[in-house]
Amino acid sequence: MIKLELLSKSQCYLCEEMKRVLSRAIEGIDVNLREVDIELEPELLERYGEQIPVLFVNGVEVFKHCVTEGKLRSHLLHEIGE
Repeated sequence: MIKLELLSKSQCYLCEEMKRVLSRAIEGIDVNLREVDIELEPELLERYGEQIPVLFVNGVEVFKHCVTEGKLRSHLLHEIGE
């Protein structure tokens, strides 16, 4: 199973777009998705501020701001060895 962590915050257009891309890209792939609102985590808010969304795949920061569905899906399939 792939562990995904998405750092985002409310009223963030790029975050909403990343969520839409992510929902399509993970279709049929076994993932554990955790979404973190950085506004509720002072340390993350200080570290990332306006540098969101940020997507971690298995603990590694992989994508920041935006990603295409194809690029994300390709990365995820690579993670599982397909």
